[in-house]
Amino acid sequence: MPHLEKQYKALPLAERLDLALSDSLPEAYRPFMVREQWMVIKCYFARRADLNMDEITALIADQDHVIRLCIAKRPDLTPEMIDMCVNDRDPNVRHAICRNASLTTAQRQQLQQDVDPLVARAATKPPKETQYRQRPGQTRVIK
Repeated sequence: MPHLEKQYKALPLAERLDLALSDSLPEAYRPFMVREQWMVIKCYFARRADLNMDEITALIADQDHVIRLCIAKRPDLTPEMIDMCVNDRDPNVRHAICRNASLTTAQRQQLQQDVDPLVARAATKPPKETQYRQRPGQTRVIK
């Protein structure tokens, strides 16, 4: 294990949690947060507005639906990523993508026919602008 990764993993969990939302997250730690084993840290990191496309790509393929849900709320998804969310096995992810302004008419119609009634109802609503929040000392995150 390279020295930097050992250094990151040696950090107390509370410090890693703070770093996940920090305005001053060291660039070198970002790859470790994408692969973080502690769900709450990875979830906080996935909500960062400043994720790059490689990080988004890795996180949208995560096995945990909560991470995919965090990513589904982003306005900067590629058409392929949007399609992945529309066809996700988890209804929470499908629900999160319903109000994305980049959905195609066919995708919106597919979601309106979803087996989950909450997804189907959400798909009938108009697109919603992404909401952000930023607390002092923290980076901007997607709500």
